[in-house]
Amino acid sequence: MPAPHVSLSSAHVSLSSAPGRWIVLACVLASGLAGVDATVVNIALPDIGADLRVDFASLQWTITGYTLTLASFVLIGGSLGDRYGHRRVLVVGVAWFAVASLLCAVASTSPWLIGARALQGVGGALLMPASLAILEAVFDADDRGRAIGTWSAFSGAASAIAPFVGGWLLDVADWRWVFLINPPLAVLVVVLAVRHVPETHDAAAAGRLDVAGSLLCVVGLGALTAGLIAAGERPPTDVAVWLPMALAAAALIGFLVVERWQPHPMLPLGLFRIRAFTATNAVTFLLYAANSGALLLLVVELQTVTGFSPLLAGAALMPITVVMLLLASRFGALAGRIGARPLMAVGPLVSAAGLVLMTRLNASSGYVVDVLPAVTVFGLGLAVFVAPLTGTALASVPHARAGLASGVNNAVARAAGLVAIAALPALTGITGDVYRDPVRFLPAFHAAIWICAGLQVAGGLLAWIAVPGRSLTGDPRCSVNLSGDPVGGASIPGRAPSGSR
Repeated sequence: MPAPHVSLSSAHVSLSSAPGRWIVLACVLASGLAGVDATVVNIALPDIGADLRVDFASLQWTITGYTLTLASFVLIGGSLGDRYGHRRVLVVGVAWFAVASLLCAVASTSPWLIGARALQGVGGALLMPASLAILEAVFDADDRGRAIGTWSAFSGAASAIAPFVGGWLLDVADWRWVFLINPPLAVLVVVLAVRHVPETHDAAAAGRLDVAGSLLCVVGLGALTAGLIAAGERPPTDVAVWLPMALAAAALIGFLVVERWQPHPMLPLGLFRIRAFTATNAVTFLLYAANSGALLLLVVELQTVTGFSPLLAGAALMPITVVMLLLASRFGALAGRIGARPLMAVGPLVSAAGLVLMTRLNASSGYVVDVLPAVTVFGLGLAVFVAPLTGTALASVPHARAGLASGVNNAVARAAGLVAIAALPALTGITGDVYRDPVRFLPAFHAAIWICAGLQVAGGLLAWIAVPGRSLTGDPRCSVNLSGDPVGGASIPGRAPSGSR
């Protein structure tokens, strides 16, 4: 029998009850679809490139195609849930993601795979905000924070297991199975959602959806990505470089104009008049650009140069997730006592130190001596700054807009990763088939890691200079709400990001 329909004001479910546990399970599995897939696909890139016989630009698009649509539509995805029901949007998003996964699994060409990955991103933009909005809507006030914390812990555990599962699939089968594991899990999520998750919506949600803003965002970020990727192999005067860059500038300017005059914008520009909010998102952009670029290239280096199998390359990243799970909530609580700014300044410097250690990697590197110290120090830095960063983004705005602020912060993190993955190879010469040649790839990898370390240092300095020194405590849930996805972006605490308030 389907679960009932309730309004946001009638939240009453207890976490200790059977219905509460079923709801959390459904939301964990749903968000896990999007989070785990990103990690596993990174590990599979060398195999995808070898099988489809494509250059590194196509592999970049395999990652950025997903991130592009996810970053562009995540805010409007939250708005759809507010209007039409969070469970309904969750189910649609999960089903959409499953179909797109099947299309990825049977892709015979690179354009086919890239298009299917973009469709996956749309599904992720629907299911991610809906899964957390459900937790906010159905649990009573006493259990709401614990429910979100439980979601965070299990999502982090899923991220820790994903590299093993993905690496094992790549060892015993091929990269297509990375996508084929999604549909059975999606079926389970849909069954759980229909049977156990009550329908909720926001009665206060009003106004038209900001479709124009979302489309301009897709065009702008997509054209920017195309121009940056093309710049790796062509001069700036080439039409393949300057034309998409010009289109990107026009579309992004148009996006700002639409958001300025749209009655119900998905990104209210007035939020950026708040100094702490603007500074935090600028820091987010720098830090998550570094995270995304470094971790993507690291798994390629471990397989191409150091000679790790996909399983070992995936497992090599596990210390990052473990350190975050063990320590991130503690640093989030510490930020509530001493203020977020010191941790937002120190954490990136620690991560930068971990990246510097990665520049020692070469063909003779060993896991215990070379890889483990680097990823552990890097993960420690993430544990120091992620919760304070997310918490400051929420606490810097009025409580009623915390969900929107969180969604914007997540979108900024995704966009940062998109730009970094497009730009770093162009800046360091990772083009064509360089990723298959250990001799040519290694110096380019080292150069890219140094750039990422510089971004981390810049982020820490910006946090110290621009983020207000007073303690920003905000919602206490921000100290435990960690998705375990340092690559994909900040988590989305509390209410779903609603772009039409």
